[in-house]
Amino acid sequence: MREREDNGLLRLLTLKDAVGVGLGAIIGAGIFVVTGVAAGVSGPAFIVGLLIAGIIATFNALSSAQLASIYPHSGGTYEYGYILINPNFGFSAGWMFLISKLSAAGVVAIGFGSYFHQLVPITSPIAFSVLAVVILTAANYFGIKKAGILNLVIVTITLLSLLYLVFSGIPEVNTENFKPFAPFGISGIAEAAALLFFAFTGYARIATLAEEVAEPKKTIPRAIIITIVTAILLYAAISIVAIGVIGAESIANSKSPLQLVANALTTPAINTIVTIGASTAMLGVLLSQILGISRVMLAMGRRNDLPPFFQTIHKQYRVPHIGVLITGAVILLLTVIGTFEFIVRSATFTILLYYSITNIAAIKQPKNERMYGRLIPVLGLIGCLVMSVSLPLNVIISGVGLLFAGFVIRFLFHRKYNR
Repeated sequence: MREREDNGLLRLLTLKDAVGVGLGAIIGAGIFVVTGVAAGVSGPAFIVGLLIAGIIATFNALSSAQLASIYPHSGGTYEYGYILINPNFGFSAGWMFLISKLSAAGVVAIGFGSYFHQLVPITSPIAFSVLAVVILTAANYFGIKKAGILNLVIVTITLLSLLYLVFSGIPEVNTENFKPFAPFGISGIAEAAALLFFAFTGYARIATLAEEVAEPKKTIPRAIIITIVTAILLYAAISIVAIGVIGAESIANSKSPLQLVANALTTPAINTIVTIGASTAMLGVLLSQILGISRVMLAMGRRNDLPPFFQTIHKQYRVPHIGVLITGAVILLLTVIGTFEFIVRSATFTILLYYSITNIAAIKQPKNERMYGRLIPVLGLIGCLVMSVSLPLNVIISGVGLLFAGFVIRFLFHRKYNR
């Protein structure tokens, strides 16, 4: 049944659609790139870091699920911060989400072009990147259900390609490649956990789209839990096979570790299938970025933290079409001219800030609204704070600078639109 919100959005996303959105946001650059970086700082023990990151991400995921089931509004943590803490916390979450995800989307679009060009070398990689942004922006524009169906197709292809890699690699696993297991000790494992945490954070996209999920109180917690468990199991399987086949050192020295694994295997068409999977993984992340960013713009437009035209809903397609188009335009610009490196660098800080606010909001929920008790968000908050300590000082400074710039822009918007 089509349930319409007063503002014109439709609750059309089922459990399957919501899980697809979450997996599409998670299974991207993290599994294809970050695993190599993590192996470089901890050796084979990055698998332990992966599990630690997964546990902390699960605490955060449960906090998001608890909040979204009670406050099923577009905007996710932006809304929770406003409602349960104060407007400054809410704005901080929303602004940092926009800055980090817009910049990351440009990187992902460029990554898609690079991978897809290997499959179809008929034009330049950047041309494929631009085409992907245009097509996915259009898919978002013509309705949430169409975007959800396209996302499910993309995610299915990605999952099948990764499972093919796992089952192809299992017979080739060499246990000697796991020795020495932890050459860089506990500190290496901790650093790997901090790196890998960011690979799990896409599940929050489900909460960001909460206003378009059918039966949100029941569907959102289930979708988030299914998404995070699936992602942990998939990442663990891929990591074990990758180390077992080529060793942690080889993974660490490659910018495309999974393709290196594929090169070491003799299964039919393994290289092509992994490249297809990498391409669709980038598409899935990009599609979910446009979905999430435009919904946060919608929420911020409603409160005049962005110009109020962002809250406009298309009469026919029932999507925040202005936010979708502007999101697509900004990503397109970043794809062509290149992203700002200091913004990409500060993404680690912004994500930790975002989830810290999520956990604080969950801690402040009234007792009758809590599904998992207060301990879960407390542990999630502690995990975020501990990981933030490991960040380089320049990353923290650039993140604080971006946040300050956001408050200046917000002040100007409020002065103009709240007269």
